[in-house]
Amino acid sequence: MTVSKINCNKLLLFGFFLTVSLSFKLLGADYYFHPRTGLDANNGLSPSQAFQSLAKIDDLNLNPGDRIFLAAGEVFSGSLIIQNFRGTPDQPLIIEPFGTGKMAKIDAAGQEAGVLIENASFVKVKKLHIQANGPGDTSGDIPMRVGVLIRSTRPGVITSNIQLEGLEIEEVFYESAGYQRGAAEVKTANGTQKYGWGIRLIANGENQQIEQVDIKDCKIRNLAHTGIKLTGNNQQSIRNVSITGNLVEKVGGPGIQMSGVKFVYVAENLVSHSGSADDSRKWGRGSGLWTWGSSMVMIEKNQFLYANGPGDSAGAHIDFNCDNIILQYNLSAYNAGGFCEILGNNYNCAYRYNVSINDGHRIKGENGAFQEGKTLWLSGYQGSKKPRKGPVNSYIYNNTIYLKKDIVSKIAIDNRSKGVLIANNIFHIEGESRLVAGDQYKSDDEMAGGLEEVLFKNNLFLHPDNWPKQALIQPENSRYGNMEFTNPGGMSLEDYIPQKVDLLRGIPIPFLPSDQFGLINGLNLEYDILGNLLGANPGIGAIKPIEKP
Repeated sequence: MTVSKINCNKLLLFGFFLTVSLSFKLLGADYYFHPRTGLDANNGLSPSQAFQSLAKIDDLNLNPGDRIFLAAGEVFSGSLIIQNFRGTPDQPLIIEPFGTGKMAKIDAAGQEAGVLIENASFVKVKKLHIQANGPGDTSGDIPMRVGVLIRSTRPGVITSNIQLEGLEIEEVFYESAGYQRGAAEVKTANGTQKYGWGIRLIANGENQQIEQVDIKDCKIRNLAHTGIKLTGNNQQSIRNVSITGNLVEKVGGPGIQMSGVKFVYVAENLVSHSGSADDSRKWGRGSGLWTWGSSMVMIEKNQFLYANGPGDSAGAHIDFNCDNIILQYNLSAYNAGGFCEILGNNYNCAYRYNVSINDGHRIKGENGAFQEGKTLWLSGYQGSKKPRKGPVNSYIYNNTIYLKKDIVSKIAIDNRSKGVLIANNIFHIEGESRLVAGDQYKSDDEMAGGLEEVLFKNNLFLHPDNWPKQALIQPENSRYGNMEFTNPGGMSLEDYIPQKVDLLRGIPIPFLPSDQFGLINGLNLEYDILGNLLGANPGIGAIKPIEKP
């Protein structure tokens, strides 16, 4: 063997070891925590040398690729705090259990948050059980209690690429059991007192920003206020958020709420019993989902069930100052406030291909209710200090709406609305229909004046009285008849497959006259709510009729 070949082989061998060495370095360190057998004096690098307290994380010099392992089946007290960490796409910080396959639990009683991620990037948190029931050792400067809080506080430093997966968050309350909120608190816009929340994203200061957050397959139950809440600023500082596959139930406020956001995808979530009042510490009011000051939000394939409260508390509603909010392919059922609610100063928003079952059953004046429940509500309300301004270019089409006989269908339409399309819907209303004022602190003008740019045609009603004769807009080219649903009153989408197809020829959905934009993903969809190909005939209602040979 020549000298040159020997030197070449040595160089290759050196390169191999260098690569392996760098690879190990890039993998990062693993830190183990055990609340019973660990000691903070340990090095934390193995289960036998585990740290004990979550506070020890503050002493670690965390690097990209590091992992924090919490002992499965154990209970940690306090708060897990990650601040100013900057990971990379290939080397995130991972926080998850180790051991038997069970979750690790964090009891954050008395803390601001069970998990706090602040001014950080590329962090993944998986399979933790978080509880924070009551104040414990708290102080007056803690403004709230949150299961997981993601926050931006440093101007110019973006909190980004955060993933929450498979978490269970429950029993999050600021006060001790037995605390009684005053009756007036539920009438405030969002609550004025201190509450417990599930997951919160906050970037509401100047030059603060949160981007690329994924919240999936989490279970959020039994807490004082909102299950998942996004709070950005007027520059829509929270962007590119995905909320998918989550269960939110029995929360005292809304199930999911977002303000000051842009580019949000909400899909395949089950939200049940939002606005719960089964604990005196809960707010007791809330839609399954609502947006405010938000843009480009797609809400599809969700279930919004049993929303409760004396006001709002629809399945999902669009509060004021929004644009391009699309609700499609959702099941909405037994929500006190109603099915379709679009408030003032909203642009190009839509409800399409949804099924609504017995929504809007609330009666004003009963059980403290200060608003009527409604089947459909277009409001001019855009805040108590601004003149009323109706929504612009509202598209409501191919929905299936079922109301049993003992529920009065109530309609509220502000005369300042501009651009209204109501087409290809099934209004299967077995009982009475009535025009009501919107009563959002001040009643809508539903009688005087006239709406501009209205297309209200080709809807199917059970009978001619399904639409109030006093309403400003009246349907044209309507159809009437019983679709003979497979199981009316049932809770599955398949219960609303229409059996009579001769009345169900739909019309293509056109642009409203002054609308130059339309809707995100286009006006005419390819599939119905069950995934059936629509073809040339979009049909009437959310489910394509079965064509008979």
